Amino acid sequence: MKARKCCVILMAVFLVAFATGGAFGAKENWPAQLRFPSGPPGGTWFALGGAIADMWTKSVIQVTSGSGGGVSNVVNAGRGEADLGLSTTSMLGAAAKGLDPFKEPVEGTALFANIYRQYTYFIMRKDYADKNGVKSVKDIVAKKLPIRFATLKPGTSSEFSIRSIFEKGFGVGWNDIKSWGGSVSFASYSDGADLLADNHLDCFAFQVSRVASVIMDIESRVDVVLLPVDKEARDAMAEVYGTTTFDIEPGVYKSVTEPVPTVGDYTCIVVAKALPEDLVYELSKALWEHKDELGEAFVDMKELNPKEAISEGVPVHPGAAKFWSELR
Repeated sequence: MKARKCCVILMAVFLVAFATGGAFGAKENWPAQLRFPSGPPGGTWFALGGAIADMWTKSVIQVTSGSGGGVSNVVNAGRGEADLGLSTTSMLGAAAKGLDPFKEPVEGTALFANIYRQYTYFIMRKDYADKNGVKSVKDIVAKKLPIRFATLKPGTSSEFSIRSIFEKGFGVGWNDIKSWGGSVSFASYSDGADLLADNHLDCFAFQVSRVASVIMDIESRVDVVLLPVDKEARDAMAEVYGTTTFDIEPGVYKSVTEPVPTVGDYTCIVVAKALPEDLVYELSKALWEHKDELGEAFVDMKELNPKEAISEGVPVHPGAAKFWSELR
């Protein structure tokens, strides 16, 4: 009876610890729970945020997830209104310097980890590219083409990145394109694909992961080319926002027969600088140890690796820096 009573007591203690602070209970300097906004309801980020929060709750500390966005998550972590969040590395780079869309530097937010790659795609109808001799994104600017151009809606990481490539890389903006007789519109992935295939657009540009069904859908309906982003623009983006260069490799899309260099970014997790170093270390460790489990539901999570987890040019939380550097 005594043994049975002890087991019951131990189980109760375990359940209380789990409910209040994850599988191991919160340490003295840890908060009782963490807030982890992700993305808009129904989107990939929203689902991914929920899965990561659930994993952390089971293995480290209670974490609640909810809706959010790439800009608001960075701001809220800096203000102490969130503890973690999903964003992009370039967005964090802009926040650290107080660049658009941020009105002033966000000093309280740091990088937790780059979790998977984001590629920047400029998809142009092949007939338009052939007619105008377009071989790269720079040709659009150099020739001042009256192009019918579209990207995703303002406020998205895609619109921010595409606009920044034109502004920082080539010194032009949306109004310049319009002054050449062109047009700039904003559409969803599916609407942009339809407009391009139906010849209502000449070029559709956005950021997405390495394997994107929307691009395959476009290729099934119209001949396109994926334009390289010129080195001067890639270098400018790297200097300002801490981005990198990725090659769109042959074998994924039928329109790509040789590597296409483009601006590389990451979907990342940002974190409040005020969180204890040991807590962020344990969260990093748990994310790495559950990478395969998360990758079964979110294939892009399989890209998580120590060599790319931390980017230069953006603030990094010391707890995260310590963990990822130990694995290199």
